[in-house]
Amino acid sequence: MSTAVKASGPSGRPSCAPRITARLREESVLAQFARFVLVGASSNGVYALLFVALSFLGSFTANLVGVAASTVLANELHRRHTFRAAGRVGWFQAQWEAGGLALIGLGLSTASLAAVHILFPGAATYVQVSVVIAVSGIFGAARFLALRGWVFRAPTFSAPEAAQH
Repeated sequence: MSTAVKASGPSGRPSCAPRITARLREESVLAQFARFVLVGASSNGVYALLFVALSFLGSFTANLVGVAASTVLANELHRRHTFRAAGRVGWFQAQWEAGGLALIGLGLSTASLAAVHILFPGAATYVQVSVVIAVSGIFGAARFLALRGWVFRAPTFSAPEAAQH
């Protein structure tokens, strides 16, 4: 007798949530990218909240604080969840290497804010946040590849090394 309970949706049919959850837990590139996007969306939410809350300090200061805080959060979530590298990459190493990549993003977001200020003086805060998030999304694809292939790269073993262990 099975004691497993199947989750069902509102219509009484089995829910797809367990299948989605199982796929997100895989180690495929697609699953890692999906987790990367979820972390990115979460950290962009933190960025937006900080930017709006600190906008009275000026958009450049609010951008710097928002990028710094959301980057530290995202780097840690990527280390633990996206790439499951907590056992092989320490917190400081993740912040240092992934943070270096974030400096490129900070430069791009600052340049995009400067462009908004020049092209659309007096643009609303939501316009500025939208532009920065759009630039972050575009840069995010390149960042995913760099994080996956460099910062949080899974260890590789050559055939002779693997045979010795």
